Amino acid sequence: MSSRLRQLILKLTALFRRDALDGELNAEISSHLDLAIEENLRAGMSPQEARRRAFVQFGGTQQALESAREQRSLPWLETLFQDLRYGGRMLRKYPSFTLVCILTLALGIGANTAIFSLVDSILLRPLPFPEPKNLVSLTGTYPKGAFVALRDQVKSLDVASYHEGHEFNLTHQGEPVRLSGTLVSAEFFMVLGVRPELGRYFRPGEDRAGDDNYVILSHSLWQQRFGGDPSVVGRAIELEGVSRQVLGVMPADFRFPSSKTQVWIPLHNDPSDTVAYWAGDFMPLIGRMHPGANLGQARSEVRLFQSGVFALFPWPMPKAWNADISVVELKHEMVGDVRTRLVLLLGAVGLILLIACVNVANLALSRAGTREKEVALRLAIGADRRRIIRQLLTESVLLALLGGLLGLLLATQGLQLLKLALPAGTPRLEEAHIDWRVLFFSGVLSILTGLLFGIAPALQSSRSELAGTLNSVARGAAAAVSHRLRGALAVAEIALAVLLVVAAGLLIRSFWSLSHVDPGFRTVRLLTARVTPNESFCSDAQRCISFYDDLLQRMQAAPGVTSAALVNTLPLGGRVAKRALDIENQVVPTGENGPLFWMDVITPGYFDVMKIPVVAGRGFTSADAAGDPPVVIVSASTARRFWPGQDVVGTHIRLSSEQEWRTVVGVVADVRAYDMQRSVPDWINGTIYLPYNKRATLEGGRVPSDMSLVVQTGLEESQVQDTLRRSILSLGAETPVSDVKPMQAVLFESISSSASTTTLFIAFASLALVLGAIGIYGVLSFLVSTRIREFGIRMALGATARDLLWLVLKEGAIFSFLGIALGLASAFVITRLLASELYGVSPADPVTFLAAGFLMTFVTLLACYIPTRRAMRVDPMVALRYE
Repeated sequence: MSSRLRQLILKLTALFRRDALDGELNAEISSHLDLAIEENLRAGMSPQEARRRAFVQFGGTQQALESAREQRSLPWLETLFQDLRYGGRMLRKYPSFTLVCILTLALGIGANTAIFSLVDSILLRPLPFPEPKNLVSLTGTYPKGAFVALRDQVKSLDVASYHEGHEFNLTHQGEPVRLSGTLVSAEFFMVLGVRPELGRYFRPGEDRAGDDNYVILSHSLWQQRFGGDPSVVGRAIELEGVSRQVLGVMPADFRFPSSKTQVWIPLHNDPSDTVAYWAGDFMPLIGRMHPGANLGQARSEVRLFQSGVFALFPWPMPKAWNADISVVELKHEMVGDVRTRLVLLLGAVGLILLIACVNVANLALSRAGTREKEVALRLAIGADRRRIIRQLLTESVLLALLGGLLGLLLATQGLQLLKLALPAGTPRLEEAHIDWRVLFFSGVLSILTGLLFGIAPALQSSRSELAGTLNSVARGAAAAVSHRLRGALAVAEIALAVLLVVAAGLLIRSFWSLSHVDPGFRTVRLLTARVTPNESFCSDAQRCISFYDDLLQRMQAAPGVTSAALVNTLPLGGRVAKRALDIENQVVPTGENGPLFWMDVITPGYFDVMKIPVVAGRGFTSADAAGDPPVVIVSASTARRFWPGQDVVGTHIRLSSEQEWRTVVGVVADVRAYDMQRSVPDWINGTIYLPYNKRATLEGGRVPSDMSLVVQTGLEESQVQDTLRRSILSLGAETPVSDVKPMQAVLFESISSSASTTTLFIAFASLALVLGAIGIYGVLSFLVSTRIREFGIRMALGATARDLLWLVLKEGAIFSFLGIALGLASAFVITRLLASELYGVSPADPVTFLAAGFLMTFVTLLACYIPTRRAMRVDPMVALRYE
């Protein structure tokens, strides 16, 4: 142990043994003095002279004591402990003030801590993989053939691909169940740098056709369906009618690409299948940079590959495809969709904390008036002004730390509420928790908060002088200065509150607009359920169609069911079926692809069940199920886009893989199929409906096997599910039934992200309103308390209660209107950051700004009422004796 460290430990020990060491030192000093006095007495001095000479020779005992203390301890730390003890006594002396401040600060610090724990886990914390900074993502997507070529040509990266959102039936393992899976290249787990908890991951080449009958299980699936049995590794299980060997089980904390994934399946790269190899799923790519490589080098290589990839395709590709491809950090790509929302929430709770600080500063200024004499007396007897400021700031920080401790307790509960409020698909949401990083943030935030709200009262109090404090005129001047400072803080507080209220108002209007968008269908007494036979079952198109025909007949005849129909992609259900089309008499420009359409495959009666209006022509009939002649129905927006000003009924279109043209027999109203903001995504050109028959094929040339049942009924979900399962069992098919829910629930899930953000901003704005009202109330209460004598004189000279009402109300109105004006001006600039979260409303919406201004005016004037009433009740005789 070094001598410096040993000395530091001794000094820290001495700090906690101060009384004992002082006693020992006093005894030692006394013994020295006694010896000196005895020597002086033996020299013939009188007792008085002997004692005086001994003290003169020794020097000041108090100075010696202080010098010894400085030598044996850390003076700055000892002073800090003194300030903390004194601050604690002062907080106990004013329990009401202390309690209000702690509660106010706890709300602000707790909200910030809860939101920060989300921001830390989702945006700041490194990904839970080895060397996460080397993990990257390509911003474009590639089909299997292009991925294989890129993997072989790029030298700075190890590249892997994946495609989330695939589903597989797990059968012969008890009740059949639909699993969510991700197709991955053989290098996927190696690139991420993770190993299975049991077994092994895919080896190079195990994603080639014929060598890919493997599967890796998630930890949760292993526990739930296989009872955590370690012997499952090496066992064969049946997915979609295909036997696959279980290679491994992933750790419980592995959730890539999302927590939805239950199984990982090899890609099935088959160059002989040209369509699937070059036109199948366009997949996102991830990579791990080699040692010594950097993002710039990786971007250059990927862009060079992109410039030559068009020559690899067996058909022309649009020049705009992947034109802006780049390489970014994987973490940035994963959280891109939620980054803006989290930053906005963090900014909102930051404003809440600022408002809380202003409130506490106002309270501290009020208390400072009661301590003027104390501070002035300490300055008069020699205390340094900086020492006074440090003492007062120590009290503020101690108060903030107490508020931070309570806020931390609130944050643990608030974090759970936030997890429930945010959409379930929020990336890395499960990882959010209170840990040492969050505790450190909370501690630092509490200290900074204490300094922030304590600096103004400390500077104000430290200006006190004993003569001025005892002089009434000087007290009036000090009160005026304090009043101006408190007024400025109240204006700032109201401005911050207005900013939050405007933001909440914009989100409320946006959510109102979004929730009142006509989805194009009705949800009353409408239940949905997914029925998902194996794809191999539907390889025989007629068998698949017969199965669904029989199932539909049974459900239509079931007690309590009014009507039923089938569709391959339920509106707002999150799935997309697309096909390229040729339109009669319309030529595609050279170098461009034909239009891509959203394709709904439905049974007759679907439009009636969903209450989707047919605006021209007719809907499908049972005769259309035969498929001869082939027919199609288009949406209204599609008709306007491709046949402007024409009667579309009777025109013809053709699926890109067919030879025969289909006749358009009807036009139906638009349906919000993709989300509540758009009917189809931007890369889709229109919507068509096909009758469910052998001609209604998807991109792979097969009929849809995954269909959603839509039932008009008054039965409960469990009753419909039981009826559906019994009907499927009676047909002898081992088919899972999933996602049984009311259509109203599907509709709400589509706007859940907007709902969560709006709800949180409403809560923050409400808290800001309350704190703002408390702030203006505190300022006016202080004003009234300092002007009681003035009000008494005014009333003695003939002023009426109405005159005093106007006098106080005018003062409050000035603060309110200044704060509201400043807040509205700030909101006009800052709310533009909300543009990406708004629908159907401008960030500068005048109605919202006016409503926020009127609301804040009402709240602040209401807060002025109580102190105003107090001023009106002043008794002149009591007021004149007030001093």
